[in-house]
Amino acid sequence: MPQDFTWLNPPPRWSGDADTLELETGPNTDFWRETFYGFTRDTGHAWLAPVEGDFTASVRFRGDYGTLYDQAGLMLRRDAACWIKAGIEFSDGMLNASVVVTDGRSDWSVIPLPGEAPETEVALRLTRHGDAVRVQVAIGGAPWRLARLAPFPADSAGLGPMACSPERGGFRARFEGLEIGPAIARDLHAD
Repeated sequence: MPQDFTWLNPPPRWSGDADTLELETGPNTDFWRETFYGFTRDTGHAWLAPVEGDFTASVRFRGDYGTLYDQAGLMLRRDAACWIKAGIEFSDGMLNASVVVTDGRSDWSVIPLPGEAPETEVALRLTRHGDAVRVQVAIGGAPWRLARLAPFPADSAGLGPMACSPERGGFRARFEGLEIGPAIARDLHAD
């Protein structure tokens, strides 16, 4: 696993490493480009390590979700205009498995998770095969579930935990067991 993680927009408070990382967001932090809202924000917190070629990354995490758009998960980032953020986002009063794919402009997809408590542990897995990225999520120890299959350049990129709180500061997230290694098999329907 890469060891040279660096912060994109360091949070005001953080501690830990790839085994356990805890952070608290700054106020009004986000990653978004143009679509629907008409603004571009590149102020979220992401702890990124360089990745090349095909890989699988996974992490388990929890957050103190409670304010609109509180979010935590993983980011894969080529540059400010080309990235994916995936994880959990608080919207419509509930947790949602959320994926934003950005190539000049952002899109947003959500899978509502009604009944899941904010303290539920979530596992997230990103796999790159060539110019495609598979996003999978597992809630509370359940099997992996496909959340998104999206295009993404096969270029060098940065990858790691991210968190944002567009409507407040002080959102807390805890990440555990971050792993980056060889890509899993291309079979989309195998756990």
